[in-house]
Amino acid sequence: ALGIEGWKAWIGLLVQPLVPLLAVALLGALLLRRRPVLGRSVVLSGLVGLWLLCTPAMGLLLTAALTRPPPALTAQQVGSLKGAPHTAIWVLGAGRRLHAPEYGGADLKPLTLERLRYALWLARQTGLPVGYSGGLGHGSEPGPSEAEVAGQVAERDFGQPLRWREDRSRDTSENAQHSVALLRNTGITHVVLVTHGFHQQRAGAAFSRAIGLQGSALQVTAASVGLRELGYSKVSDWVPTAEGLAHSSWALHEWLGWLGGA
Repeated sequence: ALGIEGWKAWIGLLVQPLVPLLAVALLGALLLRRRPVLGRSVVLSGLVGLWLLCTPAMGLLLTAALTRPPPALTAQQVGSLKGAPHTAIWVLGAGRRLHAPEYGGADLKPLTLERLRYALWLARQTGLPVGYSGGLGHGSEPGPSEAEVAGQVAERDFGQPLRWREDRSRDTSENAQHSVALLRNTGITHVVLVTHGFHQQRAGAAFSRAIGLQGSALQVTAASVGLRELGYSKVSDWVPTAEGLAHSSWALHEWLGWLGGA
């Protein structure tokens, strides 16, 4: 009633590493005139922290420590899923681009496309049907849902239609709630959950809650995508990059979401 749900997008931006660390550096700059020693220390702390969080090494260290990504499915595990009864591949959304002029409409964000591509690859290897969960995230502009766009991309670019489209969810918790409810009367008792490794911990917890609350017998197997090898031995691993900042941001976002039960 107070519109608190609409604040989630803004809160997510404020807790990203850039904003707090830049605020620390700014605070130190304000202290320089009256308390120069303390001011320089605060500025240095903010800048060093920002440097570290922008490095690939720190981004992957945080991902491993905070989100504990499960390993990728092995070739043997994929083979065991071939033709498995009452089983479906289920993809969790990660956002869509509302305006993609090169396609004349909406398109999927890179992380979303990475998940969908892996799910469709699994479908070709196993013969299992694919479902997608994703509506409009908190604070998103009106337009087609992620599930609708994903369905278009799956058919247009991969020639593989989606069996199910869950298009009401706004976040991971609702992904799980609506997905479990949608699958209740389909005969599906096992889902292969496709999402990024850093997202699996939070997604798995959300599905466990939804399964318990709805009294479902659904079983979930994690199928992680986008895994990276941990590297911190080369000098370049400690040089700030856009990818390093992205990994740090994703790790902190997922960890905070997991702690908050989102």
